[in-house]
Order: sequence, then structure tokens, then C-alpha cells
Amino acid sequence: MSQPFPGHSTQIPVLALGDILLVSLQGELHDGMAEQLQHDITNRIATHRVTGVVIDISGVDMVDSFLGRVLAEIASTARLLAARTVLAGMRPAVAITLVELGLTLPGLVTALDVDRAMELLSQRVS
Repeated sequence: MSQPFPGHSTQIPVLALGDILLVSLQGELHDGMAEQLQHDITNRIATHRVTGVVIDISGVDMVDSFLGRVLAEIASTARLLAARTVLAGMRPAVAITLVELGLTLPGLVTALDVDRAMELLSQRVS
């Protein structure tokens, strides 16, 4: 894994479950950490045989426009590298905030929880 951005010594774990990456976001995600996560996921997809990415945001209380954009960019980059992305565990308040911000998160499929996200990816259907 690459080094974290200056001032951000904590990295978000990106776990490999076969050919699927699982990322579990917890608490507040600073801009530098979000950018580091984007780089880490992209590098893992490019260097391993990854077909899917599950981003679990059940531990996130708030998504701002920057994080929303980063999540959409992760999905777009993954798609270009032949991997699908599923966003799992979105809280109702987060969904309301995203709608209020006008963020549609193109390329992101959503699932209520990680189990359902894994099922969606295992179906191998676009």
C-alpha cells in the first residue's frame, strides 16, 4: 500500500475477500484520507484480479459533497478497470443529505448491507 497523505497517518483497511475488496468506513473521513483511499483502491484493482468493490458506509454519520464525489470517482475508476462497486449500509440521514446536495453518485449501485452487496457482486450481472 502507498504511504498516507501528509498529516494522515491512519489508513483505511482495504480487505481482499477473494476477488472482491471490502472497505469499511467508520466515523468522519477527512479529505486526505478519502483521496488516499481512492488511490489505494485503484492500485489494488490494477495490480490484483479484483472484480468488485464493496464500500460499507454504515459507520458514517455524514457524507459531504467532497466524499460523495470521491465515492463516485472510485466507482468510475473501478468500472474503467473492469470492477463493479457497491455502496452498502447507507443510513437514511446520509441518503437524505445526498439528495439535498444533489449528488446522484453515478456508477454506484447501493445495497442495504454488506451481505446484500456481496450477493449483487456474485451475480456477475451489470
